[in-house]
Amino acid sequence: MMDKAPLPCFAPPVKRSITIAGHATSISLEPLFWQALEARARADGLPLSALVGRIDAARIAAADPPNLASALRCWLLAAALAPA
Repeated sequence: MMDKAPLPCFAPPVKRSITIAGHATSISLEPLFWQALEARARADGLPLSALVGRIDAARIAAADPPNLASALRCWLLAAALAPA
């Protein structure tokens, strides 16, 4: 029997609109990923849209680019796993 509330990392995706390179787009990410992106943007001294734009530019340059939400999740995980 589970007495504990679900972990916050199991929240459903949240859709947000963001402007990248002058174009509005919608991105659906779980709140945990939004929080991680916002924290990284703050740490880098960038607006959230600028960080997402940089990740999007790298995604588009890939040989077989994933969708943007997947690219953001993978970028965040790779950054978290990178040696300090």
